Amino acid sequence: MKASLSDYLKSTPFYLLPHHGISWLMFKLARVKYRPAKDFIIRAYTKLNEVKMHEAVEEDKYAYESLNAFFTRALKPECRPFDDTKNSWLCPVDGAVSQARKIENGRVFQAKGHDYSLLELVGGDEKLAAPFQSGNFATIYLSPRDYHRIHMPIGGELTRMTYIPGRLFSVADHTVKTVPRLFARNERVACFFDTEHGPMVMILVGAINVSATETVWHGLVTSKGRKLKNFDYQKGEVKLERGDEMGRFNLGSTVIVLSTEQFKFDDAMIAGETVKLGQRLGIYTQ
Repeated sequence: MKASLSDYLKSTPFYLLPHHGISWLMFKLARVKYRPAKDFIIRAYTKLNEVKMHEAVEEDKYAYESLNAFFTRALKPECRPFDDTKNSWLCPVDGAVSQARKIENGRVFQAKGHDYSLLELVGGDEKLAAPFQSGNFATIYLSPRDYHRIHMPIGGELTRMTYIPGRLFSVADHTVKTVPRLFARNERVACFFDTEHGPMVMILVGAINVSATETVWHGLVTSKGRKLKNFDYQKGEVKLERGDEMGRFNLGSTVIVLSTEQFKFDDAMIAGETVKLGQRLGIYTQ
């Protein structure tokens, strides 16, 4: 859908805002543990965002020590059954599909009139980008009410993690439609895996209020001076199974999954559709 005047009016202020300063303040606020203050923050948050507490392992929202602990709450496993179709990949998060398409000549579709470079997205390494030049990508947006832990679509061994510095534009629908190269401009963490179905990349994209991305093997991913930084891993050092938690957002954002061309998305992976962790993302076809 083409961007409207309203979309541009909502997006324009983000060019002027001090993204990292605002996100730093939110980082501190989300970790306040003083009970009256943190209960007030959680109460206000849940009034603005409908959260399904009956799905959480801890259903009492005030039992969490901070807004961040509440935001990254664990779910009851039975609430997110995993698809068991042969050769299927799991949807890694709860959220809404922004796009799920083929990568065309190394370009990734963002919205009507906007695309961006695959090479730029993964941090500029041509060797790492090469397997996906004609592959597939799925971009999934997590809203504030969603579950914010990220799981593996398929089992794999981690080979590299790259922290890529950048801006922290909102990743809401109006900015996706209007801000050129949004996902290649925002701060992000690219995690490269070898799997039984070939290489896969999980890209955790930051956004305004979300400058705190964690992985289960590293914890909070940062870089002094916000410079690009690579972390390399030996074979067998970090191995995760299908469905395992691999990371989390401390507040919300977007996940991009890259696969090779031997992959076909499930029919449910349509732009705008709501998706849940564990449903079928697609099928490896080779």
